[in-house]
Amino acid sequence: MSPFLKRVCKIIMSLSGLPRLPPARLLASIHPTHVLLPSVSPAAARTFYQGGYRRPGQPKDDTAPWERIKFDFAKGVEGMKKHFSLLKREFLDPWTGPGGKPIVEHMLEQNRVIWEFRGQESLDQWTVSSDREIGGQSEAFLKLGRNNNTSFMYGTLCSTPPRDGETSYSGYCTMRSKQPLASFDRKKHFDWSGFNCLHLRVRGDGRPWMINIASETYFFHQKDDVYSYFLYTRGGPYWQEVKIPFSKFFLAHRGRIQDNQHPLLLDKINTIGFTLGDKADGPFQLEIDFIGVCKDYAHTEEFAYELYKRNPEV
Repeated sequence: MSPFLKRVCKIIMSLSGLPRLPPARLLASIHPTHVLLPSVSPAAARTFYQGGYRRPGQPKDDTAPWERIKFDFAKGVEGMKKHFSLLKREFLDPWTGPGGKPIVEHMLEQNRVIWEFRGQESLDQWTVSSDREIGGQSEAFLKLGRNNNTSFMYGTLCSTPPRDGETSYSGYCTMRSKQPLASFDRKKHFDWSGFNCLHLRVRGDGRPWMINIASETYFFHQKDDVYSYFLYTRGGPYWQEVKIPFSKFFLAHRGRIQDNQHPLLLDKINTIGFTLGDKADGPFQLEIDFIGVCKDYAHTEEFAYELYKRNPEV
């Protein structure tokens, strides 16, 4: 304990008439955390243990918020045109039907393609990252495939951690869709509540990937929650169509699987991503034709994992 805290404890005991106690014991008596924490639910209790997240090896950003603003008149005019066109579409589409489709077509819809890669504009909706951002040696790139009809992610995976004295594990590459935005940079969500399976057409090199889906959360400490499941590629020249039920996705927080599982909220989906981190150093590649959702009437499972009831009825 620092000399300053010891001096503060002596002042408190002299003013309040408390008996002479060791400083550590006095602080424990002032903050009885063992009484408060058990009554808090695990989801809300995370706020007591975590603060702002900083990647290992990444310097702290002390830039003030107002210093990050860049004023450009021409860019502002282009932005206003873009946002007002999006606002116009938001007003006119509901008159046609949900998502701008006729109501009959929306009710009978059983398959929907969310992302298909048919040009450079489709690649602009995705971002690619790797452990090189924290000092690692992995590389990941994204480009259009042959005939400009697919997305082709390739690179090299290296699990050697950077020598910064802080990072213990390394070796990952990921591609993730950007958060869709409505007019004036408001969040826009995907509504997949009418479907129960994720439908992919991919061609890989035999490596296992992790599919991560992020939905809108109601509390700040849940912003790093993702729902994950595995994608096993066959390798070889042939395409494979994969259907993964949403009931199979499990909840994880910053890479740690949670004991208290919840089903995925399909009415407010934000992003989807593909992560490679199998510790097998070397080149990799993953080609994606389309990403969609479908409704499989043969699949009736609601959730594949146990749901614990905290206060069971007697």
